[in-house]
Amino acid sequence: MEGQIHFGKLAFEKAKKYANRTVLRSKNEKIGIWEPITWGELSKQVETIAKSLIEMGVKEGDRIAIFSQNMAEIIAVDLAILAIKGTSVPMYATSSAAQIEYIINDAQIEIIFAGEQYQYDRSVEVLQQSQYLKKIVAIDSSVQLKGVDAAISFEDFMKHGEESTQADKILAERQERLSMDDLSTLIYTSGTTGEPKGVIIRQSNYQQAMKIHDIRLTNITDKDTSLCFLPLSHIFERAWTYLCMLNNMTIYINKNPKEIQATIKEVRPTMMCAVPRFWEKVYMGVIDKIDSFHPLMQKLMRRAIRVGKERNLEYRRYDKKVPTFLAFQYWIYSNTLFKILKKVIGLDNGKFFPTAGAALSNDVNIFLHSVGLNICVGYGLTETCATVSCYNPFNKDYEIESAGDIMPELEVKIGENDEILLRGKTITEGYYNKTQATEESFVDGWFKTGDAGYLTEKGRLVIRERIKELYKTSNGKYVAPQQVENKLCVDKYIEQAAIIGDQRKYVSALIVPVFPALEAYAETAKIRYNSREELLQNPKIIDFYEARIQQAQKELAGYEQVKKFTLLAQPFSPDNGELTNTLKLKRKVIYQHYEQIIENMYI
Repeated sequence: MEGQIHFGKLAFEKAKKYANRTVLRSKNEKIGIWEPITWGELSKQVETIAKSLIEMGVKEGDRIAIFSQNMAEIIAVDLAILAIKGTSVPMYATSSAAQIEYIINDAQIEIIFAGEQYQYDRSVEVLQQSQYLKKIVAIDSSVQLKGVDAAISFEDFMKHGEESTQADKILAERQERLSMDDLSTLIYTSGTTGEPKGVIIRQSNYQQAMKIHDIRLTNITDKDTSLCFLPLSHIFERAWTYLCMLNNMTIYINKNPKEIQATIKEVRPTMMCAVPRFWEKVYMGVIDKIDSFHPLMQKLMRRAIRVGKERNLEYRRYDKKVPTFLAFQYWIYSNTLFKILKKVIGLDNGKFFPTAGAALSNDVNIFLHSVGLNICVGYGLTETCATVSCYNPFNKDYEIESAGDIMPELEVKIGENDEILLRGKTITEGYYNKTQATEESFVDGWFKTGDAGYLTEKGRLVIRERIKELYKTSNGKYVAPQQVENKLCVDKYIEQAAIIGDQRKYVSALIVPVFPALEAYAETAKIRYNSREELLQNPKIIDFYEARIQQAQKELAGYEQVKKFTLLAQPFSPDNGELTNTLKLKRKVIYQHYEQIIENMYI
C-alpha cells in the first residue's frame, strides 16, 4: 500500500498515477455486463459531485446522509463529501422512515442521497416531518420524484457541478485544509439494547486502520479482486473497501444481497468480506448436497474432508511436515473434489476471506479450512474502526476457537466481568451528541467493548458473549445465548433461534425453521398440512426438531441445553423491529412480542 492519503484526496491522487486502471466494476442489469470504472473516471465523478455539493451550500463539517444499497455512485458521493471536508453518514438501505428520521434529527442532516424508490419514499416521509432535512438526491434514474419540490435526480444534481464557475476555487481551498482530524464518518450503531449512537470516526482513525492492516495482510496485491457484498453502511465493508482502493484492487459491487450466490459465480473474487451466516449457509448447502449423493460418493466426500482436516489443521496449520501419503491424498482431493466444490460456489480463485460480525461456529470453521477455503476470522466494532483481532491469513498457526491475533499497535486487556478493554489510535473518541454515553464507554482511557472474553496462552482473543446478553438461570448458572444459537443455526432445518433463560429454571428457545427444507422433509415423510402453522404443530415435526436440537447441542453443558422450544411460522425481521439492520436479535422486542408463548414454555 502507498503512503498516507486523506480519503478526500484519494480519487484525485490515484488518477494522477493510474488514470486508466479499473478500480470499480458495476453491473449493467439491462445488458448483464460488469462495466468498468477507471480511476480517471471516478476522479472526475468525485470532482463533479464535490462541486455540486458546494453549489448547494454545503459547508465544512456538514453532515450528509447516504441512504442506499451498494452502488458505484455512493462510493463517489462518499469520497466527494470527504473532499470538501464534510461528514458522511451512511444508512442501511432497509431502514424504516423512523430509523432514518432519528439519525437525521440527531446529526442535523440537510441533504440525503437516496438510492432507489424505497429509500426515496422513506426520505420523503422524513422530509415532511423533520425540521432539518431540506434536499433529497435520488441516485437511481428510475426513481419517481412525484413532484416533490425538494427532490432532484442525480443527473440534474451533477449539472450543478458541471456548470459551476466558482466551485473550483472553493474545492481547491478545502483540499488544502484537509486534515487527519476531519470527522469523516458518523456510523450509527444498530441499537440492540437502546437508541442508536453516532460513532465518531475521524480520518486519523481510518489512516491507522489502513496502516495496521497493511502490516497484517501482507499478500494483498493490485491483481486481487474483491466483491463488495456487505452493506457499505457497515464499518467492516466500508473500511475494507477503502483498503482495497488504497491497494489498487478491483472492486465488484454487488447491489442486491439476494443475488450474492449468482454474483460470486460471475465474479469469482480472490477476497470478499462476509458475516458468519453466509458461511453457515455455504456449509449447510454443501452438507445437504453430500447427503443427497449415492452412499459410495458420500463415503468418498467424507473421507476427503477428513483428509483435508488432518492435513490442513493438524500439519499445515502448525507448519509441520505433512506425511507423504497424506500429502498425496490431499493433492488428489484438492485437484478434484475440493476444486469442483469451490468452483460450484464461485470461490475457486479465493486467496482469503475475512469474516466477522458474530461468532463463527467451530464446526463450520473447521470444515471450510478442511476443504481449502482460507477463512480469516476476526473481531471488531464500529467504535474500533473495524478490526481488533483476526487470523493472520499467511501465518498458519491460528486457533479455531479464537478471533485471532490482536492487530498491531492496539492494546487489549481484560477488565471486570471479563470485559474486553481496548486502547489505540483506531478507537473512536466517542459518540456524537452523547456526552454521557461517551463517558460511560471509557475507563481510565480504555474503551469498554461490552464483550466478555479472554486471551489464550498465545495471546489470541476469544469472545464469549455480549455482557448485557449473558443470562443467569434461577439455578445461578451463566448461559451465553449467542453460543447456543450458533450451535442450533448450523442445522440445515433451522434458520433463526432466540434463546430464553434469564432468571428461568431452564433454557428454552424460539425456533424459525428453514421452510423450503422443512416442507421438502414433510413431503418425503408424507405429512399432510394446510398451513405452516398446522405443519409446525404436527407431533412428528416437533419430534423431528427435538431430535435435531439434541444433536446440535450435545457438546453443551446440561444447564446450557434447550429443554423446551416453540416453532414459529414467521421469521424475525427488521420490519417488525425484532432484528437490527445488521440482523442481530433485538432480544427485548422479541420477548415482548412472544411473551405469552415464552411463558407457556415454563408452565
